[in-house]
Amino acid sequence: MHSLEIRSRARQQYLAGSTVAEVARHLGLPYPTVRHWCKDRAEPKQPGSQVRCFRCRSVVDNPTDPASYVYLLGLYLGDGHLVTTAHVPVLVQQVQKQGCVGVQSYGVHWPCLFPQHGPGKKHERQILLADWQREIVERHPGDFLRGLFHSDGWRGSNRITVRGKRYVYPRYMFINESADIMGLCQWALDLLGIAWRMNRRNSLSVARREAVAALDRHVGPKS
Repeated sequence: MHSLEIRSRARQQYLAGSTVAEVARHLGLPYPTVRHWCKDRAEPKQPGSQVRCFRCRSVVDNPTDPASYVYLLGLYLGDGHLVTTAHVPVLVQQVQKQGCVGVQSYGVHWPCLFPQHGPGKKHERQILLADWQREIVERHPGDFLRGLFHSDGWRGSNRITVRGKRYVYPRYMFINESADIMGLCQWALDLLGIAWRMNRRNSLSVARREAVAALDRHVGPKS
């Protein structure tokens, strides 16, 4: 008896454009089993993946939900990783802390949506946004920042002592080894007029009261 998760993954890959045989080979399952899950169900198969990908249509388009796209772009540039060695590309949010849950999504056209993908670690190669990506981020910088801070950032309390008196105030921190990704975070903050400063080579701080309040309106807590 196969789990619901395996059945769901098979359906997702099939609906993303893979054939039954390709799904069966990728998951290591018998062809008749996968065929029953994918073809003997009432739901019709969605249109071809090339039609559904807004970058691969005959007339190149923008995402139907641009705010969600740039949020996902921010997550990808932070902790995300695109695995293309698998038969169907997998978008993964890397997990490095105990108790966290990894999230992954299969899709043939993930490389189309994230042209920043390439061999090696992101901080060891150049990361530039395509012109169409920059245009979307310029319209939705807050959603882009939310993705960045939800992946490689945090909101916490900073404690300092001045002349024997202790002060506690909230601040945001964004930490990333890539100078290019750090520059994109700075650029998006500038678009919103939010003050920031670099407290280390790889660490950005938003600590002024009005700046923290402004960022709160866009970022909010991690879900």
